[in-house]
Amino acid sequence: MKDGVVLNINGDHYKFSLGDRRGQIPYSETLVQTLRDRIGLQGKLGPTLREKIGLTDPEPPLSCGEGFCGRCAVLIDGKAIASCMTLTSECGGKKIVTLEGLRNKKTGEPDPVVNAVLDYPGFICRFCTPGIIAASQSLFNQNPHPSESEIQAGLAGNYCRLEKICGIRTQLVAHLAKVSASH
Repeated sequence: MKDGVVLNINGDHYKFSLGDRRGQIPYSETLVQTLRDRIGLQGKLGPTLREKIGLTDPEPPLSCGEGFCGRCAVLIDGKAIASCMTLTSECGGKKIVTLEGLRNKKTGEPDPVVNAVLDYPGFICRFCTPGIIAASQSLFNQNPHPSESEIQAGLAGNYCRLEKICGIRTQLVAHLAKVSASH
């Protein structure tokens, strides 16, 4: 589409005009801005996933805005990408899956990899959870049976504010390795 972009997000198509006029998406707008401000997707766990892990606290902030933390990660053509560092104008024709889209559309049940991550009880503040889910899904998309070292490398781009307290990445690597071996 000339001077526009069609986004495939969670299987739904959104058509946007690009430019500097009112109502258009500026060429400099990032995907996280489009997802949050124009489409209303917040990259949040949603009520089903929040109930599964017993959360009652409010969601933490969306992301760092610098591509450092991994919290805003979405899957673009199956790979985890920082949406705060990705221009919306460059996403036309790509398949984008947000945290909200990692579920069965008919039943609403989370994907098996999401369940595997959420079944791990070690998360404390949940800031890193969305990025870890996206990174785990990306990893298992590319390799259904990753080794422990591949899982470690796949989760490396996610910042955990409480890593020294909960050791989430180290412990989650072992947990996901067990999940990988059992499938």
